[in-house]
Amino acid sequence: DKTIVFCNDIDHAERMRRALVNLNPEQVKKNDKYVMKITGDDEIGKAQLDNFINPKKPYPVIATTSELMTTGVDAKTCKLVVLDQNIQSMTKFKQIIGRGTRIDERYGKLWFTILDFKKATELFADERFDGIPEKVMDTTPEDIADPDSDFEEKLEEISEHDDEQVTGVDEPPAPPYQVTDTDDVGPLPEEDEKKIRKFHVNGVAVGVIAQRVQYYDADGKLVTESFKDYTRKTLLKEYASLDDFTRKWQDADRKEAIIHELEQQGIIWEVLAEEVGKDLDPFDMLCHVVYGQPPLTRKERAENVRKRNYFTKYSEAAQAVLDNLL
Repeated sequence: DKTIVFCNDIDHAERMRRALVNLNPEQVKKNDKYVMKITGDDEIGKAQLDNFINPKKPYPVIATTSELMTTGVDAKTCKLVVLDQNIQSMTKFKQIIGRGTRIDERYGKLWFTILDFKKATELFADERFDGIPEKVMDTTPEDIADPDSDFEEKLEEISEHDDEQVTGVDEPPAPPYQVTDTDDVGPLPEEDEKKIRKFHVNGVAVGVIAQRVQYYDADGKLVTESFKDYTRKTLLKEYASLDDFTRKWQDADRKEAIIHELEQQGIIWEVLAEEVGKDLDPFDMLCHVVYGQPPLTRKERAENVRKRNYFTKYSEAAQAVLDNLL
């Protein structure tokens, strides 16, 4: 599974590459191409582009980039798109998330995840997201790697076109940027207002202040709520009571059929398990989340069976086998 990290610029992409190398020493020791910077100025990185998009090639696994991989990169096994870039252009946003939309059933690539650090995914809620494409650019990996191609020029042309669509709406001018700190320094000088200031921080502990989960439901609507709430609401539509759900579960010839049916309605077990934070099987997880039953982990359920001496009716040899299975 491949990962693309989109950064603000080439310098940011290089710093991101170094940070990821430092965080994955064991993987980098196995292969020094585990993390690569693939940007327009990096001939070594660009030379690895074909290997990155080839499902049969294990390396590189992670690519850091800024603009080069926004389009024309058919990375079918890319399961994680990381956004650490300020994105305001709808065209560019669609191009970037498009890197994860390729499907390859041979390698189990049927979904992908967006990890957003810059609130770029707020564009999903923009009415223009499902509108008619403003401009489409067709390109190939060869165009990207060829130093003589006009790829960069075309990409800039599309971005300018998209910006024109956005800025064409009459809006009040934004107030001068204010620096809020312990010292009130007032507005920045006029010549500095358009400059982006970079802050480099080392040795500082950080924590998550808040998090928000957004996803599309089975009807294609953007939902902002906890996944547990979505699961509860979805299941109660099908089974109004715990008895109804238990009866259906026990009657089903294959429990996997029920699980698959719920997955089709947008219930993702991995996400739900992460929110619940306990090692529960699907039945116990749903009973806990939807119907408020006490959560029993697999280990706790096994201990309850032992306490009831349920196996005493079997021979000692059978009891030993069953105990090992537990």
